Amino acid sequence: MTETLQQELIKDLLLESHEGLDRLDRELLVLEQGQGGSDSMNNIFRVIHTLKGTAGCLGLSHIEHTAHAGENLLSLLRDGKLVITPAMITSLLALSDALRGMLRTLEATGTDGTADHSELLAKLEQLQVIPAASAATVPAPPATKAVYGLFSDDEPVAPAEGHEPSVAAVPAAAPQPEIQIAKPAVHAHDVGPAASAPEGGNRSSVADNAIRVDISQLDKVMNLVGELVLARNQIIANTAQFDQAALITASQRLNIITTELQESVMKTRMQPIGNVWGKFPRIVRDVSHELHKKVRLVMEGQSTELDRTIIEAIKDPLTHIVRNSIDHGIESPEKRRAAGKAEEGLLSLRAYHEGGQVNIEIMDDGGGINLERVKAKAISQNLLSAERAANLSERESLNLIFLPGLSTADKITNVSGRGVGMDVVKTNIEKIGGSIDLQTQPGQGTTLKIKIPLTLAIIPALIVTSGGDRYAIPQVSLLELVRLEGAQARKGIEQLYGASVYRLRGQLLPLAYLNQQFKVAAGTKKGGPEQDDVINIIVLQADGRPFGLVVDEINDTEEIVVKPLGKQLKGITSFAGATIMGDGRVALILDVVGLAQHANVVAETRDRSAANVQTRAKDSVDNRQTLLLFSVGKDRRMAIPLSLAARLEEFPISKIERTGALDVVQYRGQILPLIRVADYIPGRVTQEAPTDILQVVVYSDQGRSYGLVVSQINDIVEEAITIKRASTARGILGSAVVHEKVTDLLDVPGLIAAAEATSAQSAA
Repeated sequence: MTETLQQELIKDLLLESHEGLDRLDRELLVLEQGQGGSDSMNNIFRVIHTLKGTAGCLGLSHIEHTAHAGENLLSLLRDGKLVITPAMITSLLALSDALRGMLRTLEATGTDGTADHSELLAKLEQLQVIPAASAATVPAPPATKAVYGLFSDDEPVAPAEGHEPSVAAVPAAAPQPEIQIAKPAVHAHDVGPAASAPEGGNRSSVADNAIRVDISQLDKVMNLVGELVLARNQIIANTAQFDQAALITASQRLNIITTELQESVMKTRMQPIGNVWGKFPRIVRDVSHELHKKVRLVMEGQSTELDRTIIEAIKDPLTHIVRNSIDHGIESPEKRRAAGKAEEGLLSLRAYHEGGQVNIEIMDDGGGINLERVKAKAISQNLLSAERAANLSERESLNLIFLPGLSTADKITNVSGRGVGMDVVKTNIEKIGGSIDLQTQPGQGTTLKIKIPLTLAIIPALIVTSGGDRYAIPQVSLLELVRLEGAQARKGIEQLYGASVYRLRGQLLPLAYLNQQFKVAAGTKKGGPEQDDVINIIVLQADGRPFGLVVDEINDTEEIVVKPLGKQLKGITSFAGATIMGDGRVALILDVVGLAQHANVVAETRDRSAANVQTRAKDSVDNRQTLLLFSVGKDRRMAIPLSLAARLEEFPISKIERTGALDVVQYRGQILPLIRVADYIPGRVTQEAPTDILQVVVYSDQGRSYGLVVSQINDIVEEAITIKRASTARGILGSAVVHEKVTDLLDVPGLIAAAEATSAQSAA
């Protein structure tokens, strides 16, 4: 056998064996639940038998000998001469781990190593002793699931009524997890392969770097490549002849083909998230067994697809969250009983697509997070001052979980206690443009919600210019754009403790100047000197908090191809990569979180948030509201609580129709009555010149919607409202000072009642 052929065969062995061992783990856990029966046993036997045979052909005697010991036990189980016990499940899982270790050694060194597995082999041989009374056959699995924690390791489970003894019916004495897989319909293998052990990184690089692609998808890619070649030939020919019309047609066709090819290639990279989730049943089993807890794992949405690079990036964070949920979240059976809960805790994983992103929810029904204990731990570990802790809001207290070095564990164990975890999870999620949100309810549980992009290869981005250079900002971090001109640009930026801030709807927004961060001179703006009084602010979000990035110009949005930075530049946290623009020049992609940390705006925002809390404490918290400000006529300033506004719309006058005494417009498949606010409020209203567009606030109540026609929608503000002058007039609650101006507070239900009464009188 030539050396090249030997290497190819070893590569095939590594790939097939890792997939087979993943399948073996999954089938063993199915058997442990009292399901699967002879089919699962045959699948397990086939994996070990194939691995043993292939290793023997390649002269890998260590792997062959170890696999043979497991095959002997499995043969007895398959033939019904033994009934499977939890002790066998544990030993067979240990066999799977041992074989994985030898495969990793084979990949790294070219040999299967000399690791000592004599203790495991002895245990496997000991388990092959056939008791006097044993099952004769392997029947179908019992109809009911095994109940964990009622039997000893060596005691077989009595079969369910009406069934013969099953190979899959024996539970352990220690609490074991029950695993339920919630599968969507037409997907027979949504769960995906199981990993070998609780920790990540156990699969080989050969297995990690290989993906399986449907042949029809490859055929589609090849057809598109053929079309691409034809389009290229047309462009070359038409360029030589300079046939402008034909060249434009060919360019358009090239654009369409490129888009379709991009989508098809992306699909070949997409993998179901079940490839990650497949290892969680094993993790839940091992961790809950170690901690003497009972845990039921439910997984939903395993077929949700992600780019392979994203899957690799979230593997370790999700693993840590699952382990954390079992360790810190779900209580022991004794504590759950005392709290009136079922002894068995619930751990639920759910994935789904929404808004061009993938949402992942990890929920447990444990004890929740004790915020006071978290703050006390942070203070005791010198991560937070007592004064700062006293001023934290509930959300800020919850986010202390993500502080580096914080651990709420009472002691260091194999599972937790070292203070390295949730901060790394948050950092890794944000590195791929994702976000993480934590919600908890004491005594009832905790939910982690993660949002991540579908892919990192091609992303939508905002292109900006600063200091003459172009930069790309991923749109996933973009909140809004603000442009200040003239006097507003000269006076709108304030200085607070030496830092630049802008008041955006009453809230202080810390600013970072991109040219100052990179120490480059501001470039010349398009438009000449008259543009000097223009400030472009890009409102971004980092660490869950907004900040403003000031740039010279905002160019356009486009999809960019992400190129990784070289190893010399990877240490620069302000950049996430690079891309090549249409003119061939390189633009750096900004890492929003890294840039915010470099500019110290994240920390500043936190400090200002605490200051705002202290300032707001002087006002009545109950009276503080978010208001929608608008004008009626030229000079009548009015407001309503923002919660009353379902949507803000604009309708052309040409779309307005008349029914009875009311104007109406067709809106979302319904007829929306329009109420002109100026017609139903007391006092003088100076009418403005008529326009072609109506600005409308849509209000909904008990399934009915109304459109309030106003002159101009002005702003959204947060204000502590104190009514200075009550009103008995129809449609007005009273008047208050909002942003230093007298503002009437509109009584929306009263206004609608008045309009309906008028309409009814007209109809009569």
